[in-house]
Amino acid sequence: MTTDTPAVTTGPLVPKRPPLEWVARHWPVLAFAASAIMLGAAHAFESFGGLAPCHLCLKQREVYWVAGTVGLIATIVQRTPLWTRLRAPALWLLGAIFLYGAGLAAFHAGVEWKWWPGPSTCTGGGLATSDDLVAMLKGAKIQPPMCDKAAWVFLGLSMAGWNALVSLGLAVVSAFAALRSKEA
Repeated sequence: MTTDTPAVTTGPLVPKRPPLEWVARHWPVLAFAASAIMLGAAHAFESFGGLAPCHLCLKQREVYWVAGTVGLIATIVQRTPLWTRLRAPALWLLGAIFLYGAGLAAFHAGVEWKWWPGPSTCTGGGLATSDDLVAMLKGAKIQPPMCDKAAWVFLGLSMAGWNALVSLGLAVVSAFAALRSKEA
C-alpha cells in the first residue's frame, strides 16, 4: 500500500538555500570554530595522549590561532555595513592562512618521512615526561621532541599529514566562500 503524499518544500527543517551557500555565508564563524576544534584536538593529544609537541607542531598551532582570530574578527565585522567591502578580502585572507598552514603541515610530514631535513630546532630527544619537568624545575635542560619522528599515525598519515589535509580543505572552502559573488 502506497500513499501519495506531497513533498515538503517549506518549513523550519527545510533549508532555504543549498548547504554550500549556507557554509559560504557563515564561513567566518565556521573558520573560527574549525580553528578552535583543531587547537582543542592538539591540546587533547598533548594533555590526554601524552604527546608533547615538537617545534613544527607548535608552529602549526600558531596558524590556527591566527586563523581563529581573523575568523572571529570577520564574524564581528560581518554584522556591520563594512562587511560588503571587507567580505572578499577577509575570506581570501582566511584562505591564505589555511593554505600556509597546509604547506607548513606538509613540510612537517615530509620531515617525518625523511624527504628533507627539518629545522635545527627540531633536534630533540623524544617525549618530555613529568620526570623531565621536575628535572627542568631543578635547572636541567630538556630537549623537545624530534620533528622527524611521527608520534602518532592513523591510516598511514601522521598528525602533520592529517593537518595538511584539513588545512587544505579549509583553504578550499575559504576560496569557495570568497568566490561567491555576494551574501545571499
